[in-house]
Amino acid sequence: MHGRGVIHNDTARNIFIPKTLIMPLQLQVAYNEHDIYFRYQWPTERPHVYLDMLRYTGGEWIRHGSSPVGEQPDGVYEDRVSMLVDDGGVPEFKRYGGYITVGENHRFMSREASATEVREHAYLGQQLGATDVRKSLPATRTDINDWRTVVDDAALTQQRQVGYFLDLWHWRAHRSNPLNVSDDEFVAEFRHSDSGIGPFYTNWDSGANHPSLMFNPAKTGFHALNWTEVTTGRPDFDAIYYLSESMALPFDNSLAWQEGDTLPRRVLRLPSGSRGDIRVDGQARWQDGYWRVTLVRAKDTGDPLQDKVFKEQGLYDIAIAVHRNAMGSRWHYVSIPLEMGLGRDAEIRAHKFSGSQPDWTQVDSHTLELFYPGQVNWTTLLSKQHAGAAHMRAGVPVRVRHSAKQLAYYGVEAEFLAEIKLQWLLTLFAGLLLIAAFALALNNLLSKQGER
Repeated sequence: MHGRGVIHNDTARNIFIPKTLIMPLQLQVAYNEHDIYFRYQWPTERPHVYLDMLRYTGGEWIRHGSSPVGEQPDGVYEDRVSMLVDDGGVPEFKRYGGYITVGENHRFMSREASATEVREHAYLGQQLGATDVRKSLPATRTDINDWRTVVDDAALTQQRQVGYFLDLWHWRAHRSNPLNVSDDEFVAEFRHSDSGIGPFYTNWDSGANHPSLMFNPAKTGFHALNWTEVTTGRPDFDAIYYLSESMALPFDNSLAWQEGDTLPRRVLRLPSGSRGDIRVDGQARWQDGYWRVTLVRAKDTGDPLQDKVFKEQGLYDIAIAVHRNAMGSRWHYVSIPLEMGLGRDAEIRAHKFSGSQPDWTQVDSHTLELFYPGQVNWTTLLSKQHAGAAHMRAGVPVRVRHSAKQLAYYGVEAEFLAEIKLQWLLTLFAGLLLIAAFALALNNLLSKQGER
């Protein structure tokens, strides 16, 4: 049980177990001649739309809301929905979903690689500028047990050309939604952003040690947000809870800044290029305990090295993840992979419509069970440590042998494997002692009876 025995939160080891291990999500999919639409709906008690804030405290600007271990204590971490998409180019994904993207020493694991070690890596650190190990695909490594063994540039290029990458749609409640856009990324040897300009950048002047921009009072009526309102109030989606370029001014350090003044550390802008391909249809909003988000993108963006192309009669595999309750990084809920068809039968058959907007009352709704995946990684799943490794090597899909609930429990067990083994050994030892004591007592009793 969570909080008793060996199962407990341990932030020093990047361990935080959500109170709820499984959650539902409703999905609808529709398309016309040009675009494809995905409509997501999921429950959460309250929306979290703030992220990464700079609070004026004691004469300094202090950062609050960086990626947390579990729940961000001030509630300053945005809700998100993301989706991995494949068209058959990554065959392992159809059977095992997002598990294939997680290797040893990923960030926020108990044994994550150090920033120094990643910076020194010839490719990840020196070429990509990475400081941590993130999602990747198995064939991008010569040894799946070692994140360092990235294949050469020629092999990476060839893999992308034959479609060995996953398309990643990534909607964020703070960093994209206020402008009615999503982010567009892909997973290959690393989790990359698509080419072009992204929907946000960092609001910080490292030389001056203060924000670069502030609110323009001529447009907003204030220079800064209030920390108390940020952390205690429910967001008003028609009010200003974000900072965009259109409402910003260069930061003025001479103003009489007050204790608790707050500025977003992210500045929003309209994305461009391939990174700006996905947009929000209508408005994504939280209401009556549910987020409702609809994303739309051209079926063919003209960029097949970064985006999967949706075609009539095509079959696709998708897996969806949700971040809620002010949790970020790996503390999310994920689905097992689902098959989606355009104009053909599949687990999810996308609804074809004519015109510019789908009638969602005519589109089938599918309920997915999302689960907390814990620290399960691809390396472990293929090792002797996993009892089902032989079935995986034989290509048996995860859904054949596991439910979402079982996968959630397995994820928690994986975080406490050493403790569970020790507990088992101690229990076994105690049991053997009891058996020995019982045998000794019985022997003494029989000996005394024999003496009579």
